[in-house]
Amino acid sequence: MRENDSSRFERVAPTEGENDVEGRPSREAIVEWWDERFGIPSETLAEFTFWEKGAGKIWAFHDEVPSPVRAESLGLAVMRVRQEHWKPTTDAVQRFGGDATRNVIELDEGEARAFLEGEDREVAWGGDWGYLIAAHDIAGVTEPIGVGLYLHGELRSRMPKGKQRTL
Repeated sequence: MRENDSSRFERVAPTEGENDVEGRPSREAIVEWWDERFGIPSETLAEFTFWEKGAGKIWAFHDEVPSPVRAESLGLAVMRVRQEHWKPTTDAVQRFGGDATRNVIELDEGEARAFLEGEDREVAWGGDWGYLIAAHDIAGVTEPIGVGLYLHGELRSRMPKGKQRTL
């Protein structure tokens, strides 16, 4: 096994058996995590390649390029790995979260406003603890708005400061 070169994008190996970088998940493990955690089917991610840059930042790219790539960004940052609990990004949840069937917490208008402002709130949730997809009904459709961390009866907004909004 070799070490990760955090200065460039390297394509994630298709399977764990093909992985030659210590600590890097395989494409198979990434797709399986999205399915197990959020019920997002593998078909949703089928046309994307996955890349790592930095210490565990995973990107999805809707094309093919030779690996490695020296670039500042490539596609959409979708998650952070190489930590105890993998964390989805707000952009990924907004892009793919509409296909989620699990661990989606639907917020009422007041809760959604507070969430978008970056506030933590006590909420009733009977599902798993950990990272959730926060969603809200917009024009009759439940839309994902961001990533929340649910612990001890509290939904902690993980809305990045640059995306927080007062409505």
